[in-house]
Amino acid sequence: MSSGKEHDQSTSLWVLPFSICLGLLFDLQSGLLGAVGFIFGGYWFSPDLDTHSNCLKRWGIIRFIWWPYRKTIRHRSFFSHGPLIGTLVRVLYLFTLIYLLAQSLNILNQKEIFIFKDLINFLIDHTKESTFIILGIEASAWLHLIKDGDPLPAEWSQKRRK
Repeated sequence: MSSGKEHDQSTSLWVLPFSICLGLLFDLQSGLLGAVGFIFGGYWFSPDLDTHSNCLKRWGIIRFIWWPYRKTIRHRSFFSHGPLIGTLVRVLYLFTLIYLLAQSLNILNQKEIFIFKDLINFLIDHTKESTFIILGIEASAWLHLIKDGDPLPAEWSQKRRK
């Protein structure tokens, strides 16, 4: 299992080859968007958000938003370190927080603030761009899992056998 410093170094090392591959396979914009997702995923959105990790510390004064996630999701569980599902859980968690914030602002201001609707519409209107950002986030998660010796932790198979 790698340390936070090793995960950061791997993210820095692999972002360029990843983005070049996307750029060559698709186009320059796709490569750049994939790089943005990869960097965000590696430095701020890693599977280790469920621990007191470097990525959690990078959220600064708003890192408290991850407290419910940390208390609910067990470290190295299927929901934090599972391929595809781990990223999906973190994305849904963050979108839920954004939705709740938007609803709170609507109640406080007594008028409609469409933060969440605007975000959803933006993602729909920019499906290609959103896809490459999410692809970058997921690729960084896979890099994390590989560095940890995953993507299928031994604990999962032991639990299935019992």
